[in-house]
Amino acid sequence: MTFTVTYAPHDGGTARLHLAGELDMSSAPELNAAIDRLAAEGARQLLIDLSELTFCDSTGIAAFVRGDNLAAADGGWLRVTGATGRVHRVLQVTGLAGVLSYDPGTPDPTSRFLP
Repeated sequence: MTFTVTYAPHDGGTARLHLAGELDMSSAPELNAAIDRLAAEGARQLLIDLSELTFCDSTGIAAFVRGDNLAAADGGWLRVTGATGRVHRVLQVTGLAGVLSYDPGTPDPTSRFLP
């Protein structure tokens, strides 16, 4: 299955990406390049829709963590939403489900971690 990453223009510093297919060693560089490009354009918040992602290995997980670290260095964040099946399970097992999950009811996803 092919991997695609598409994104909507960012407004107010937030970029929305949509991933489809399999995120692995061969496709993670494409996601990293998209994250780098958006960061260079000024996006500080990255919301990634995983609803059509069917597979994610450790290289994909590393891309999410790298993206979150890159955004956080500029006061932003990376959050994921829509994970199902195996992808959701991988996020749970790695502990990233609790760290990178997006709650649409919370305007700023980082605020839910504050006391």
